[in-house]
Amino acid sequence: MLSRKLALVVEYDGAGFCGFQRQRNAPTIQGAIEEAIETLTGERTAVTGAGRTDAGVHAKGQVVSFKTSSELPLPRLIRALNHFLAPDIAFRFGYEVDSGFNARRDALRREYWYSILNSQMPSPLHRRQAYLVPQQLDIVAMNAACACLVGRQDFASFTTTMERNTMREVYCADIVHCGELIVFRMVANAFLRKQVRCTVGALIRVGLRKLPVDGFQKMLQSPQPGLAWPAAPAHGLCLVQVEYADWKSGRGLIDEDP
Repeated sequence: MLSRKLALVVEYDGAGFCGFQRQRNAPTIQGAIEEAIETLTGERTAVTGAGRTDAGVHAKGQVVSFKTSSELPLPRLIRALNHFLAPDIAFRFGYEVDSGFNARRDALRREYWYSILNSQMPSPLHRRQAYLVPQQLDIVAMNAACACLVGRQDFASFTTTMERNTMREVYCADIVHCGELIVFRMVANAFLRKQVRCTVGALIRVGLRKLPVDGFQKMLQSPQPGLAWPAAPAHGLCLVQVEYADWKSGRGLIDEDP
């Protein structure tokens, strides 16, 4: 009987994977993690992720939860699982949680970063984690557009698929400029499919002066799936952090950082 519930924070380079969610005959983050758990414990268990990142998307603070009967101390279990994982995936730390905890359902906020290399020359060190845009971007205009995103709104224009509920609440959206690297940060209660990448695609057009800020705002005011297309490439996107109500007690997480 799988009597112990764990929540682990995992980092991965998504370049070689077809997304987080398990697929038949395709390498995925979920599939690799479940195989590592089975190899270590002999148990076939389903892993739940806080975010179903797309193919090529990275994570620094993805959270997964699963049940196990293993009695290994948590730090030792994490090191053992990392031994069976590819170098592109690694658990960083973890917690023992209440049996009802669900990494996806109990998440309150998710934070994504999208990195843009605004340079006329490519960078081998950034090529897998940042999207190269050689033309100079107007950061002031991009941040003005970002301000339109904050609040509870219908983000249908910033997804490519029809969904029953396209209302989301964005707590923070801004552009941070550090030399040639530009990072778009977005924190929300949840995200629509390709929402961040579609948002970045539109913001880049604002930065290139191909789309005025009021045109960006009209996309929000006239919800229509696909309006913000094309989306920015996947490799610039990273799930940075997932927040929960209480990581230390109740339905939250019990601190056991290795």
